[in-house]
Amino acid sequence: MYHLKIITSFAAAHNLINYAGDCENLHGHNWKVEVIVSARELNAAGLGIDFKILKKQTRELLGQLDHKYLNELEPFKDCSPSSEHIARFLFEQLEQKLNTGNVTVASVNVWESDNACASYSRD
Repeated sequence: MYHLKIITSFAAAHNLINYAGDCENLHGHNWKVEVIVSARELNAAGLGIDFKILKKQTRELLGQLDHKYLNELEPFKDCSPSSEHIARFLFEQLEQKLNTGNVTVASVNVWESDNACASYSRD
């Protein structure tokens, strides 16, 4: 199995719901996002998936979040836009765009700071 990873970022504001602390107040992050996909086989060019495709699909998806107030976006209307929920949202959206018989999204990591990361993957 081959594993490919891209790293990108977006900036957005949010506030956590049902959280007794400072993060319940409006604040922002410069999130770092890592997308890891797995490929069983390589194509004739020796690639599991072209990084251009992986970057393009991720960039388009992050465009929906970048410089937005996450609490107002549809995916987070019924849940707190925590790093965990953001990671799951990104994973599920990318899975719809990228999963083929050969390529699958393995995990998405969302870093809200240099020292704090949430990851989402399937069982």
